[in-house]
Amino acid sequence: MKILVINCGSSSLKYQVIDMVTKNAIGKGLVERIGLSGSVLTHRTGSGEKEVIQAEIPNHTIAIKLVLEALVSPEYGAIKDLKEIYGIGHRVVHGGEKFSKSVLIDDEVMVALKECVELAPLHNPPNIAGIIACQKMMPGVPQVAVFDTAFHQTMQPNSYIYGLPYEFYKKYGIRKYGFHGTSHKYVSQRAAVLLQKPLGDLKLISCHLGNGASICAIRGGKSIETSMGFTPLDGLMMGTRSGQLDPAIVTYIMCRENFTVDQMNDFLNTKCGALGVSGVSSDFRDIEVAAGQGNVRARLALDIFEHDVRQFIGSYAAVLGGVDGIIFTAGVGENSASMREAICKNLEYIGVDLDREKNKVRSEEVDVSKPDARCRVLVIPTNEELMIALETQDLI
Repeated sequence: MKILVINCGSSSLKYQVIDMVTKNAIGKGLVERIGLSGSVLTHRTGSGEKEVIQAEIPNHTIAIKLVLEALVSPEYGAIKDLKEIYGIGHRVVHGGEKFSKSVLIDDEVMVALKECVELAPLHNPPNIAGIIACQKMMPGVPQVAVFDTAFHQTMQPNSYIYGLPYEFYKKYGIRKYGFHGTSHKYVSQRAAVLLQKPLGDLKLISCHLGNGASICAIRGGKSIETSMGFTPLDGLMMGTRSGQLDPAIVTYIMCRENFTVDQMNDFLNTKCGALGVSGVSSDFRDIEVAAGQGNVRARLALDIFEHDVRQFIGSYAAVLGGVDGIIFTAGVGENSASMREAICKNLEYIGVDLDREKNKVRSEEVDVSKPDARCRVLVIPTNEELMIALETQDLI
């Protein structure tokens, strides 16, 4: 059985074909600059060979068409015939309260997805465009929507209701939704395997640290608290996103800078965070290099990020009533030994005891704790595409 996983952005499309017997990607790639000049598809075979295809790609339908052609190419394709694809799994960013789990896509689901657009106007429209394109190009093939928000639907009202008039929640759906759910779910399941304990018995804190970042408290395999909120802007300071702020700062800046609502939204999402503080880059690798060269603002950006992560870990340890394991995943979490070490400093009180030699790893699934540590520290590379494929397989 082979599953095609699709992840559509506004001008991009990531894809993988996963062999569900081996759980390996046998073909994957990225379409960039959809609807813009200089469109390109970069396709990689299961062995890592790369094929770059430049073409006019005005919309997601054409992008999907080129992807399918690449997948069955005699020279570099992953499969011989599209009939080998048993189902298609789509990453959908926002399912609101309508979806607490992945679903088979039908007309009723499509209506509900469109109703969620106002909650994620930048993300859900391209997700929907990808679904419609696949329906046109591969009619009859079962399709599944896998939601970033679904994993967090197990949070209780005292976690997700804001201190606003309750009717705003009822009228507009204003509440904490949380994101990166597919990643948090995947790494928590892998943590149970690494720790050789039932997931239902574990208290875990998952740290998805990348350009976008979020923390999740997981008890018994269920999300009970997470750092991102109504939108992915809340929580940790990220690459370009501000993270949590005193709400009055927003109106203060708008008045001082004469920002419109759209300008303010763009500012908070694209010009703040580690980029805004460091003045160097939104990429933590660049910031670490600059900090090593004595750049004070770069060092400050790293210190803020490390402090924020540690602060969330401490508060979630209280919510969980103890911690069996802390998981580091995503680009920064998986690859930056120095960041992991800095974050784990002063966490001895919850049982963390990091082994500095074991911690010198990149993108390996490993326990980097000392043998007697009560709280294990785990590095687990995330695999959202495999998680989407597994959810798709289960449903079809």
